[in-house]
Amino acid sequence: SVIRDFKETVKNSFIQFLPSHPIAGTEKSGAEFGFSQLFVNRFCIITPINTNNDTINIIKQFWTAIGMQIETMDAEHHDRVLAMTSHIPQLIAYSIVSTAIELETHLKDEVIKYSAAGFRDFTRLAGSDPIMWRDVYSLNKDAVLEMLNKFTKDLSTLQKAIRNNDLTFLEETFRTTRKVRKTIEELGQAGSFDPRENKKK
Repeated sequence: SVIRDFKETVKNSFIQFLPSHPIAGTEKSGAEFGFSQLFVNRFCIITPINTNNDTINIIKQFWTAIGMQIETMDAEHHDRVLAMTSHIPQLIAYSIVSTAIELETHLKDEVIKYSAAGFRDFTRLAGSDPIMWRDVYSLNKDAVLEMLNKFTKDLSTLQKAIRNNDLTFLEETFRTTRKVRKTIEELGQAGSFDPRENKKK
């Protein structure tokens, strides 16, 4: 991890290091894709590795000054949370788009041509920086594999329910997951927060 690398490399006790992770952005990389509201009302997670309150307050002030909401976590917990909320969805997107690419030519062309909102959203994620995500999976390997194992088991359960035509289980699962989306909307974290999208419509 970044924290482990820092501890192993930097021996100067006067250097203050406070990891922080703004949960914001789009699939585009580079300064040219930034915009003024990028961080407004988004969460920033800080993962202190010491108890230097002065350093923590400086970093908090920096992020709140540009509109972010601050949360504090220990690094291991952060890695597990982000594995599920970010890294696994990204991996699923890569997998689904890769599956579409491997379909026979005429079917692949139609899948791309008639992409509905679901597949289109996956292609948005799959359009992210491949180098960055390669490194994410390398650095957060343990947490990603843990959550991927949980996801694989749940996916297998859904596969079994479809095979057995277990409509009650499917409906209950879909209703439960629908509530999660509602909670995200209530927290004000739905959508890309990119005001330029509205101008394109």
